[in-house]
Amino acid sequence: MTVNETNQTLALAALGWILEDNARAERLVALTGLTPDALRSGLGDRQVLSAILAFLEAHEPDLLACAEALNVPPAELVEARRRLDA
Repeated sequence: MTVNETNQTLALAALGWILEDNARAERLVALTGLTPDALRSGLGDRQVLSAILAFLEAHEPDLLACAEALNVPPAELVEARRRLDA
């Protein structure tokens, strides 16, 4: 798996974690402006995946909880967002 694929996989796992909670999912849509259709169609789009990770990065409690749930250091989520932005 390439570094890019790893970042994308991590972002998709983070999205799955976000969507497990309706309030968190609604906040994602409200704050990013991404509609459910845009999320579905953008699952392979680096910008959409970066926006998902940026959403977590902007709210530290969610970043920490997601990192714990995915069993990765929070910095790994932040770094994945940076790589997807590059």
